[in-house]
Amino acid sequence: MRRSFLFAALPAVFLLTAANQGCEDSSSDGIQRKQQERLSLQATQQAGMPAIVNFQERKTLKEIFELRDTALSTVTYITDLNGHLHKVCDSIGYGIPYATQYTNPQRIEARGAEGITTLPQADPNGLFSPASASGTWVTCLNPQTQKAAAIYIEPHVIVSPFPLDVK
Repeated sequence: MRRSFLFAALPAVFLLTAANQGCEDSSSDGIQRKQQERLSLQATQQAGMPAIVNFQERKTLKEIFELRDTALSTVTYITDLNGHLHKVCDSIGYGIPYATQYTNPQRIEARGAEGITTLPQADPNGLFSPASASGTWVTCLNPQTQKAAAIYIEPHVIVSPFPLDVK
C-alpha cells in the first residue's frame, strides 16, 4: 500500500514542479531578484552570520517596548533652532507620531492577474491619516489640575523619563 501510494504521488510532484518552473518570472525584476538571491547566498556562504550570543540590542528593544506599555512618568521638551531645550510639560509615556494609525492604512480591494490592488482605509473615526507627518501627540499633565491631556506639538520633540539639564 505504501509503495503504491509513493508511485502514485511521484508523477503529481513531478507535474507540480514542472508547472512551477513554467511560471518563473522572466521580467527584469524577476531576473534581478534571482541574481540578488544568488549573491546573497554566496555572501552568506563566504562570510557566515555574525556570532551574536548576547542579543543585547534585542533585549534593549524589548525593554523599550515594555516601558512604552506603562504609564511611565516623562518630561517633554522641544529644541529651538540653537539646539537649546525648552520644557513643555511633565508627561505620561513617550510621544506618539501624528501619522501613527490605529488600523491598517490599506485594505485589499481585489486580487487578479495584475496582482493585488489595495485602497486606503479610514481610521475608526472615518478620517484618513497621512502616510507621514512631523507632529507628535504628547500626554501632558495639566499643571493646575494634574489631569492628563493630549497636546499636539509640531517641532521636534525630546521626551525623557527624567528632567534634562536645560542650559
